[in-house]
Amino acid sequence: MLRHLSEEAILFVHLLKWLILATTVGGLVGLSSTGFMLLLSLVIDGVASITWGWWFLPIGLALSAWVTTQLVPEAGGQGVERVIRSIHLQSGKIAWQVIPAKIGATILTIGTGGSAGNIGPCVQIGSGLSAAVADLFQFEAPERKTLVMCGLSAGFSAIFGAPLAGAIFGIEALFIGSLTYHVLFPSAVASIVAYLVATWLGIPPLNFHAHLFPFFDFSFLLLALVAGVVFGILAVIFIECLNGATRLTNALHLSPVIQGFLAGWILLGLGTLISPLILGLGKETIQRALEGQVSLWALFLGKIITTTLTLRFGGSGGIILPICFIGATSGGIFGAMLFQDPSLFAALGIAGLLAGAINTPLTAMLLGMELFGVTSGPYLLLTCTVAFLLSGHRSAIPTQLLQLQKAPALRGTLQKEIGQETFNLRDQPNTRKDEEQ
Repeated sequence: MLRHLSEEAILFVHLLKWLILATTVGGLVGLSSTGFMLLLSLVIDGVASITWGWWFLPIGLALSAWVTTQLVPEAGGQGVERVIRSIHLQSGKIAWQVIPAKIGATILTIGTGGSAGNIGPCVQIGSGLSAAVADLFQFEAPERKTLVMCGLSAGFSAIFGAPLAGAIFGIEALFIGSLTYHVLFPSAVASIVAYLVATWLGIPPLNFHAHLFPFFDFSFLLLALVAGVVFGILAVIFIECLNGATRLTNALHLSPVIQGFLAGWILLGLGTLISPLILGLGKETIQRALEGQVSLWALFLGKIITTTLTLRFGGSGGIILPICFIGATSGGIFGAMLFQDPSLFAALGIAGLLAGAINTPLTAMLLGMELFGVTSGPYLLLTCTVAFLLSGHRSAIPTQLLQLQKAPALRGTLQKEIGQETFNLRDQPNTRKDEEQ
């Protein structure tokens, strides 16, 4: 009896400790996300008020490239992949310089019209603050890693307005094929607190809305299954575009600043040729797709190109919101082709492409249920799992560690960054010869 009481006392103290720490992290991330979003909105509105404001884009990308290559390289890219690598390789250590550098580089990128998202930067800024808290209290590596994972959850939740999905994101994004359950409680607390703080401070979450899903309709379940195939293939296309652009930047042998400047002019040309909607955050376009407005094919294809150019040629920003844009617009088109409600397939597109592109099917499914209602659950389950499997062993977050092979016939090295792994067919035994022997 005494042993059981001692066990419960230890667990209670552990929960109380992480309740306090996770609440602190959630509050800090909620505050930092609010400040960052206010500053970003001011810059976006200021540039938009200038007649020729879009012409700042080449300069913005060039300056962003300078910040992220010459000053603080850790502030480059989309943000989430840097945080995950710091957890895996550096026990969650993040230099404090990353925070102001990420804020500046992202504002230079998105504020001038670059195609990137705001979720990844908030995640990296929040994780940087979490690492600072760990350093302040001189935490050991396991506790520091837990706090940084809380920052992942809190940053996701504060912007999306989805605390349930945010909590799972923090324990699912690090590994492909396993969950870090020991971090679930602090991640949940940090996610909820960050969402509440951001909401109380008046920052409206993304909180997209779609039409109501039918209640367990068998024919629609089959369509959701087919949608998973479509979004899984689209995830492969998007990821390979990112990988191809990385190889191209390495082959050009130009300075990152010049690459950013040239990419800015190309982005301006694409925005003029296709539509200005493929630049910037794209939140309004996502919501219009969820309201049932069908976009042009060129819109989601153009977003793939502009996001790839922005993030691989000097820009700094997130990849999650562009994934939502591509998924929503392509999903609406797919739904219209099937003579179905485009709004519902736009919703499936957001979750399905998120599951396939960054290998987080549970996060994507829960995010969809939080945004679009619980009746969407069965359809999201099918779409997300199929897209996750068909996207293969690749990711838009290349620093995720692989902990499963998506098919027994594939052979690869586990516990390795997915971006560094190539898969081959597993050698099959000669069953007929074995039987004869």
